[in-house]
This record gives sequence, C-alpha cells and structure tokens, in this order.
Amino acid sequence: MCGPVRLDYPGLRALVDRIGRDLEARGARPGDRVAALFPNCHLYLACYFAALLRRLVLVPLNVRLSRREMLTILEHSGARVLIGESVLAAPLLRHGAAAGEGWIAGPTGVGGAGAEAEAPPEAVHLYYTSGTTGEPKGVILTGGNLGAHVDMTLQELGFSARDAWLHAAPMFHLADAWAVWTVTAAGGTHVLLPRFEPAAALELMCGAGVTITNLVPTMLMGLLAEAQKHGRAPRSLRLLLSGGAPIAPSVVARIGERLGCDYAQTYGLTETSPFLSFSMLHEEQRVLPTEARLRLLARTGRPARGVELRVVRPPGAAAFGDVPADDRTVGEVVARGPTVTPGYWRDPEATRAAFLGGWFHTGDLGTIDADGSLNLVDRLKDVILTGGETVYSTEVENALYEHPGVREAAVFGVPDDTWGESVRAVVVPGERGVAAGELVAFCRERLARYKCPREVDFLEALPRTGSGKIDKKALREPFWRGRSRQIN
Repeated sequence: MCGPVRLDYPGLRALVDRIGRDLEARGARPGDRVAALFPNCHLYLACYFAALLRRLVLVPLNVRLSRREMLTILEHSGARVLIGESVLAAPLLRHGAAAGEGWIAGPTGVGGAGAEAEAPPEAVHLYYTSGTTGEPKGVILTGGNLGAHVDMTLQELGFSARDAWLHAAPMFHLADAWAVWTVTAAGGTHVLLPRFEPAAALELMCGAGVTITNLVPTMLMGLLAEAQKHGRAPRSLRLLLSGGAPIAPSVVARIGERLGCDYAQTYGLTETSPFLSFSMLHEEQRVLPTEARLRLLARTGRPARGVELRVVRPPGAAAFGDVPADDRTVGEVVARGPTVTPGYWRDPEATRAAFLGGWFHTGDLGTIDADGSLNLVDRLKDVILTGGETVYSTEVENALYEHPGVREAAVFGVPDDTWGESVRAVVVPGERGVAAGELVAFCRERLARYKCPREVDFLEALPRTGSGKIDKKALREPFWRGRSRQIN
C-alpha cells in the first residue's frame, strides 16, 4: 500500500520481475553492485527483491546526501548500475538512462578498484554508515545475516499475516529495511510513507490499520505531540518500537496513555542487521508495579534470540575482561552471532579494528545486570569529561525530556578552559515553551550539579543523520572549530 497504489503479492512479484529485467538490460550481472535511490515507495520495496533474485548486491543510497557524497559511495562500492526515482537519480547517471514505470535506470560509468572488486558470493547488501564518526564505511550483509534476522524478529515480535507494518523510517536504512524481509516472510501488509511527517503518519496509521512500526525518538516525539493535539490514536496499533537513542520512562508512559499500545526499546547497528536486543516484558514482569515496568521498558533490554552480548572494560582501561554484572559498572558493548556482518567493504583495517577476539565492538557504552539485561548509557564518542568527572549525555537528555516544555533535546560537550569540557544542551521546545534558566534549575533538582547544562540553546529543529538520529557532530562542530582536539 503506497498512496493510491495497491498491490497483492502476485502483483508485487510481477513488478519485481520487471525491475529485474530492466537491471539486466542495463548491464547488471550476478555479483555486481546496484545502487538504489528512492524515497519510501513500492518501487523501493520491489528493488530489494529484484536484486536478491538476480544475485545482485544492493547499495541503498541515502536520499539526503549531497551529489558529491553519493558519487563517493558509487565509486567506493563499484556500483555498475543505478536505479531510482527520476528526479533523484538522473543527475548521477553519466550515460543515457531509460525510464521504467516510475523509475529510471542506467549505468553509472564507475570504474577503478571499486568496480573491479569482487563481492563475497554470499553478499546481499552494502549499507553505507551515516558517517557521523568519519568517512562512511560499506557494511557487508549476507543472506545468512538477513535470514537469521528474519527468524529472530518473527519470533521476538510475533509477526503474522494479520500485521500491517508502516515503513515510516527511511528504507535506505536498516532502521526500517529489515522489515522488508520479515513482514514479507510473515505474509503481512507493507504500508509505505514516502516522508515522515507526524500528521501524515498518524492519519495513515489510523486509516490503514497499521499494527506495528519502528520510529526513532525524534519521530516518536512528533507522533505523540500530534496524537495529543488531536486526541486521536490508531486503534489497530499493537506494538511501537523505537531505537537509535534511549528514551525516558516518562516518555514510555506517554506512549501507553496516548497511543494505547505496547512499547519496546530496540538496540542494534547496521553491522548487526540491525537488532541485538529488545526491552519487551516477559510474562512475570507484566505484574510488576507501573514504575518498575516503565523502567524495564526504557532499558536497552535482553539479548535477542541467537545473539550473544557482553559488556567489557572500554578501550584504555587498566584491565581487560567483562565488567561486573551489577548494573552500575560501565563498559563497552560487544556482540557476536549470525546477524553480525563479516566486515566492511574494501576496508580490511576497519574490519580488524572492529573485531577483537571474535567479538564485534559496537562503540557503545552500557551496564549489564545479573539477569543479562543491558542498559546503554552513551556512545564512546559522546561521553563528556568535565573537571575530571564523566558525564553521559543520555542521562542529561532523559532529565530534560521529563520537562513538559521539551519536545527534543541533545546534550554534548563543548570546550571549557577551566573544566576541559562543559555540558551544553540544545532543545526544541514544545507548544508551551520554556526558558533556559528553568531547564537548568529543573536538571539540578534531578542530577548532580556537574552533570547539568551550563548553557541551553533553542532551535526550531535539530539536525539529523540520514537515519533520522540527531546529528550531534553537526551540533558540536561550531564549538570545536579551530581547536587542536578533533571532534568525533
């Protein structure tokens, strides 16, 4: 279901075959990389299957990237053919391209080492990371990775043919693209939203009988505000997933109150297909007091089926090994299992750096309790060191989100000649508005003084990465410009 377009599965298969034949006519052969550039739509859905059935390696392109950034990915991946929406794809095609039924396809003209490199025979996708920590890397995902992830999500999330999934997050990112395979395996319905806007999303969820979706926190906060504004909720919605950043227990409570559905926090990375854990409650936990249940749902959760997770002492620690399972000692999250990437495309050095002792190092910091439940506290690159104290940005953000006047918040460190770094917050206010001093005082009631923002800035919207996450690198950059230390 995509706007006025309605396709049953035989109709989708016919579209898949037409796209596949077009790709072959443009010169794509088994093992070749094929780049795709679409907004969320039925054509994108069909491209995923067309590439798989013809043993092509699909390279989804972020529609928000500049032309130069896209060309860099085309060169590095060695994509021989590009298919996409005409307006988006035409500027990237170096030779004549033929239009199909709403798409345009043609050879990229890419040569050199990228084009000559042979993909591993089991490779299915190359997902390029958003590049918030440097140059984007091509993450190889195999048929085995995706198959294991389908099996895991079918069981963990209880998908059936009765489910209708809303593709709200971008399909070029695994925050949503994993559902291409799982929903189809269950025989469910795909509901496609070309671009996320809270009002359009709420309308579609109510009108199309959406039962499950995944939203990054920025989308989630917008949807909650829209639902409150109109006093409306999608009655069919059974489960709302969210990942990309932790959310506060108070926000989990608002989900239940305003949307009337179950909630689960998810955790994962592109390199892990993506999910590693879920915060869904087990039967014995559903009878706990409300406050305890909300805290559990806001945690990162227990490892997903087939996934092994550990929390180890972070890089630079005096000793190595697992941290105590006391839910207090912070370490780096490492993972292994059948959903973990075999490595990065044409980047053996990055692959070696990411895999140590057979475990994939996520770059995320967290704690673990005696039950094996994980709780993320921050990205390694987002930790703030101020006056010899360690501040985790997510802890401060969660405190800010408890204030009714805050719609979105981002916290990061800025240079401070006295303390090394100081805590700064950028906030998108809610409808009622709020003053900076009020937020600082609010945080001081909840946090140690050194953790509280020294300054609060206000914006109408926060910058985001291609996956919809808040782009803290863009927020930090003006403050660190010209400094000897490089921001992450």
